[in-house]
Amino acid sequence: MSETTTWIDFKELRTLLRFSEVFAHYNVQLNVKGERATGYCPLPTHQGKRKSPSFSVNIERGIWQCFGCHAKGNVLDFCCRMEGFDPDNPQELRRAALKIRDMFLGGSVPPNQGKPKKENPRIIVNPALDFDLRSLDPDHPYLKERGFTDETIRHFGLGYCNRGMLKGRIAIPLHNPQGQLVGYAGRLTKDEDVSDRSPKYLFPGERERDGVKLEFRKSLLLYNAHRITAPVDHLFVVEGFPATWWLWQAEYRNTVALMGASCSEEQAKLIVDLVKPDGKVWLMPDGDDAAIRCAKSLLEQVAPYRFIRWVPLDKGMQPTDVPADELAAMFVN
Repeated sequence: MSETTTWIDFKELRTLLRFSEVFAHYNVQLNVKGERATGYCPLPTHQGKRKSPSFSVNIERGIWQCFGCHAKGNVLDFCCRMEGFDPDNPQELRRAALKIRDMFLGGSVPPNQGKPKKENPRIIVNPALDFDLRSLDPDHPYLKERGFTDETIRHFGLGYCNRGMLKGRIAIPLHNPQGQLVGYAGRLTKDEDVSDRSPKYLFPGERERDGVKLEFRKSLLLYNAHRITAPVDHLFVVEGFPATWWLWQAEYRNTVALMGASCSEEQAKLIVDLVKPDGKVWLMPDGDDAAIRCAKSLLEQVAPYRFIRWVPLDKGMQPTDVPADELAAMFVN
């Protein structure tokens, strides 16, 4: 078969390629910790500092990203770039795939060559919703008893939901960086109701419509980031929703949440992009064991590009436990 007619199963080729073998072939030296590897960007097209550990790999998920030159992709994309091809160009990607297959798999063609597999449903991640929840109750005691004002509740569009998947929860609108509504999180109003079958926070699930699979991935978003329209001098990063509302209410308007106790590569990039080069990132995680893991993930990924300071809380405390008039003393140079 000629190069133009040989069937290439790109998905299977990506599955067969191993980062360990690929990095050994290209003599890439990285610092591996668990499922993550970091180091200097090895790409021949890298622009920017060469001696900054800007290259990060998630080995388990099979993806990589350079926070310096902003290139990213999967293991096949990496090989493609290392061989001097552009993975965004379909023709170059195909040529690169043939070469890479020969290099790493001895020229073997995955089974079913020339016979395409049945295509899996197309996947769209964090699509904009074509509806919004109505008749939410903004006066629910959960919000008022935690000290949130009408202005704060209205600003974040919060309210108690009486029906649907979020029945019995506080509905929390979630937006992408462009400000489009992409889903709702739901917070139980009573902690005693939390169980394995009923988590404290409920996020949008996977669904299918017209043969297209729709997925929600919170690791690609920062809560409240869409309201920050230009890089800022100070960005305040917390774990959860109530902490965001509390700091915003205390006039720390440039506050975003990870929606969890760890920071993904995509979230780290969003944080860097939201802060001016000479700006500062203030991290205030909850006062628990996960705070160390949270701080470590941010420091490793953000510190090479922006000043970041961890503001620790006492054991068992959350940002909402800090009186508004005491927050200023915690965010000092």
